[in-house]
Amino acid sequence: MCHQSVGLIQRAIEQQGIPTVSVTVAKDVTESIKVPRALFLPWPMGHHFGVPFHHELQRRVIVEALRLIETADRSGTITDLPIKWADVRREAKTLTPQGRSL
Repeated sequence: MCHQSVGLIQRAIEQQGIPTVSVTVAKDVTESIKVPRALFLPWPMGHHFGVPFHHELQRRVIVEALRLIETADRSGTITDLPIKWADVRREAKTLTPQGRSL
């Protein structure tokens, strides 16, 4: 599902009183559709939760996204998660044989 569709769905859910947060790798699109809350990851498209088998990182992304629901003080909040993709790839190489091919 594309970032734009997620943003539109997110706003419709929010209108029903249910808080939402999205995880995005396309900050420009997310800003233009004015989502209620989003966590931005400066990673390649399709890698919203990092690399396979990196459970610690995946958990961190989820926890940070949920924290944003509690801490965002205005609609349209986009918070950056300052983890570089190069660091994610470097860590992945130590996890599994699949990670070493990244």
